[in-house]
Amino acid sequence: MGGKGGSRHLKRMASPSYWPIHRKENKFVAKPIPGSHTIAESMPILLALREALKYANTKKEAKIILSEKKVKVDGKIVADEKSSIGLMDVIEVPDLSVAFRILSHPKKGLILHQITTDEAMFKLCKIDNKSAVRKGHVQLNLHDGRNLVITVKDVKKPDEDVYKTSDVLKISIPKQEMLGHLRFEEGVFALVTGGKNVGSYGKVIAIEKKKGPYPTFITLESAGGKRLQTTLGYVFAIGREAPWISVSEVET
Repeated sequence: MGGKGGSRHLKRMASPSYWPIHRKENKFVAKPIPGSHTIAESMPILLALREALKYANTKKEAKIILSEKKVKVDGKIVADEKSSIGLMDVIEVPDLSVAFRILSHPKKGLILHQITTDEAMFKLCKIDNKSAVRKGHVQLNLHDGRNLVITVKDVKKPDEDVYKTSDVLKISIPKQEMLGHLRFEEGVFALVTGGKNVGSYGKVIAIEKKKGPYPTFITLESAGGKRLQTTLGYVFAIGREAPWISVSEVET
């Protein structure tokens, strides 16, 4: 009987272009295990330790670091070198007192941006969609696979449900307590996470909604006055009066 499911292997030439690896050095590369992010939007923790951060020279050394429980992702210890990490995830190395947040970058796709210890205590999550669950409560489905249930007292009048798709939540890690809610609207700061303007950062100055199957277009203006346009699916709100996270390395 033949095997079922997808392949457990991944060739380097077929891996996402933003992965920090040499395409022709070897034939295969570690394939992220199914998790909170898709392969196209993530990388295995092995590459972060070995290629991006240079904390290990070989796969064996990276596995030893992980087996000794020296690396945390979103506040939880990670032991599998194929665990996927993606946008807004927080990687910590407590022994070195350093932390990094994964952000979009104009040329590199995704980067590990170093952050302070205080900033490593939370992450931002975008609401991808919502669904109704048992007893009429509302479940918020976030971009990193997390689900938060909002308790509703009156199903016919759900006053507690003030959340909309594309809004962003500030969540403590690892406890997952909600620290803030950022409504997506004109005037908020946002980061472009895909398309030709990936990694760009600026203030939302216009939201153009169209009828039918056409996407919603978002216009942003950078600190230098440059304007760019992208679709709603590629925009991630990061603050109102000022960004909630440091993004100095990805400004354009």
